[in-house]
Amino acid sequence: MAVRVPLWHHYLQAIRSRGATRAQDHQRAENVLFTVLERVHTLDPRFLVDYSRDLEAFQFALRSSEDPLDMEVPLWVDTEALLLEELEAAEAGAGPPTFRLGVPREGAGLERWMADDVFSISSEGSAHCCGHIVPRKVLRVLKDLLVAAVVYCKHQNVISPGALSVDSLREEDLRLRLLVSGGWRTIRFNVVPVVRRKHRLPALEGAQRTPGFPEGSLRRILSQEVALVPASAQHWRISTDHLLPRLLSALGSLQGHHLDSLSILDRVNHERWRDSGQSPGLTFGHLKMVLLWASVLFPRPEDWAELQGAVYRLLVVLLCCLATRNLPHFLHPEWNLLQDAGLDLHVLCQHVEHFASQPEVSLRIHVTHLGRSPPPRIDNGVKALLQLPASDPSHWATAYFDVLLDKVGAASRGGFGQTQGHTWGDRALVCLQFHVFNIQDTDRISAMQSIFRKTKTLGGEDS
Repeated sequence: MAVRVPLWHHYLQAIRSRGATRAQDHQRAENVLFTVLERVHTLDPRFLVDYSRDLEAFQFALRSSEDPLDMEVPLWVDTEALLLEELEAAEAGAGPPTFRLGVPREGAGLERWMADDVFSISSEGSAHCCGHIVPRKVLRVLKDLLVAAVVYCKHQNVISPGALSVDSLREEDLRLRLLVSGGWRTIRFNVVPVVRRKHRLPALEGAQRTPGFPEGSLRRILSQEVALVPASAQHWRISTDHLLPRLLSALGSLQGHHLDSLSILDRVNHERWRDSGQSPGLTFGHLKMVLLWASVLFPRPEDWAELQGAVYRLLVVLLCCLATRNLPHFLHPEWNLLQDAGLDLHVLCQHVEHFASQPEVSLRIHVTHLGRSPPPRIDNGVKALLQLPASDPSHWATAYFDVLLDKVGAASRGGFGQTQGHTWGDRALVCLQFHVFNIQDTDRISAMQSIFRKTKTLGGEDS
């Protein structure tokens, strides 16, 4: 134990040692992009610059992966005056609803958005709507403005040569991709036009009562505006992605290893499961959603007091999502983020199982850490247990994941599962061996015991 426990902290320290540099690189790249967007605004005041991105550098420092970052460009429009026309719902779980943004016939102050370059006249003869703001047209205007702004900034020596590349800009995309130099690092940005407005979302109202977050934080965060972003050439969709960094920041204000566990899992995912970003796989966005769910399912401070135990709390949630092929969006649980993602979930599940069984293999950061590795030990009983939420959604609860954590932890090398020689009925504390699951809530222990009795037949005696 004296060797293995520090290894987790040694791995975390290696990640943290790069955090300040990553944040500085992000800030430099963002400043270059702000300079270009300021010129875009000068050329066309309909496109605004959003400087309220203080949490983006914080989030970038947490991660090792190099997935593109979104840069939202708000449209200068009276959003409450626009008509939000929801289309027929898509297949259940496929994602957010889509809308058309209508301009009312009597709308004052919307003339700039009735120009041919962003507007299409309605052919439906509506008494209330004269036409629609079209995402494809907005993207085309924004793309041309970005090109003109980059040329101007380079010509005026406002940005240095090679600081930004527009070669990847394609107007058929729903995001305009730019490569921006942040010093030693080139960062990919997706520039996205957004329309921000107040919009009632019942799922968000329910999320405000979620445990595991600082009191009042969810209510403050979720009271902010939602964003409408391009969903297709003609339609817009609801996006709450800009709220997620604020949720991470709220978790970071709590004591414990919430954000550390995310950083470790993202590093393992990037280096091991995605071959340093060369292979398709889970994104930081997927893992961020796993942390948000894990924080709710494991709501007590003692759940996050020990680093290894914190990582395993994310692992059991991730394993369950991969096994059931469903990762619910935290703010919109009806959306499945794994649906149509084009990922080989079977291979991903094998990667995660292997890490859960032999974490030290991935945590080795120097050849001196090499040693003999036992085979993975996650048995068929655990695999059967992982499938339960697919057939009975009521298992998506703390008691089920407590049991799953105990079983997966027991399978890991030097594990932290049930102490040998004891049973669930004859101990007051659960999973004592490494004190990573030192839960003393009697109601929670009782709920765990109830789930355990229902599931103990899975996999026979080994479960």
